[in-house]
Amino acid sequence: MALVTTTEMFKKAYEGGYAIGAFNINNMEIVQGITEAAHELNSPIILQASKGARAYANSVYLVKLVEGALALYPDLPVALHLDHGPDFETCKDCVDSGFTSVMIDASSKPFEENIEITRKVVEYAHDHGVVVEAELGTLAGIEDDVKVSAEDSSYTNPDDVEEFVTKTGVDSLAIAIGTSHGAYKFKPGTKPQLRFDILDEVVKRLPGFPIVLHGASSVPQEYVKIINEHGGALKDAIGVPEDQLREAARSAVCKINIDSDLRLGMTAGIRTVFSENPAAFDPREYLKVGRKNVKDIVSHKIKDVLGSEGAALK
Repeated sequence: MALVTTTEMFKKAYEGGYAIGAFNINNMEIVQGITEAAHELNSPIILQASKGARAYANSVYLVKLVEGALALYPDLPVALHLDHGPDFETCKDCVDSGFTSVMIDASSKPFEENIEITRKVVEYAHDHGVVVEAELGTLAGIEDDVKVSAEDSSYTNPDDVEEFVTKTGVDSLAIAIGTSHGAYKFKPGTKPQLRFDILDEVVKRLPGFPIVLHGASSVPQEYVKIINEHGGALKDAIGVPEDQLREAARSAVCKINIDSDLRLGMTAGIRTVFSENPAAFDPREYLKVGRKNVKDIVSHKIKDVLGSEGAALK
């Protein structure tokens, strides 16, 4: 199977009450861990690369790694997505290089400017058979070049969504309902709570339309603990409760982004090997352990959070 767009994925997810996992990729081991888990559980997936990942690994390498996974698992529905495209030029480059989905993130711009930039990307992408995600509202936190303070973040205004989608022609919409980028999403002692009232209002305004959640890593504490026990210093790393993500997936949320959790799993594996075997220097030895953690995390997300197990067979 060649790379697919998210159109059919999202239609089935919306109707089936589950979400597709959008997992960020940076190297071969992460691609392997994600796709092995998805293959074993027959789950469609979105592999997404940020501007930072493309700068680190080179877009050509990332595309070829994904093509390699498809060669191994030809029946696995996979979309290749640009995460947080900062401008038209970046989105165009990804469209031209084989991505099947791109996100243009002009959410920090004034509303009318966001519409103008997004519409330009949509026109080019649709002409080339590629789908587009955009964002309304601004998430707090840090992810690569996206850095937003809590003071500068803002929830999505449901009053804006119909006009935005109609004027841009965008295929899916990322909204801000209380998720946050990075591993330090919430202050210690607080109880994280997503704004389901905003989500419900958006659904009323956009019936049947696929919604996206960014910054949705749960920051599994078992991996935080392993990292800290083996020389790390992740203090007060807190994520989004998984039961709330599952509730969102039963609604109109068809795509849930997960990045930090994979980084934590990879780091926990590598730190464990280095701590327990200081003489280790073979990358295959320590990356293999990190890769296994990534696979375990993705398997758990598919089965217990996203609800997408078996969806590739439907």
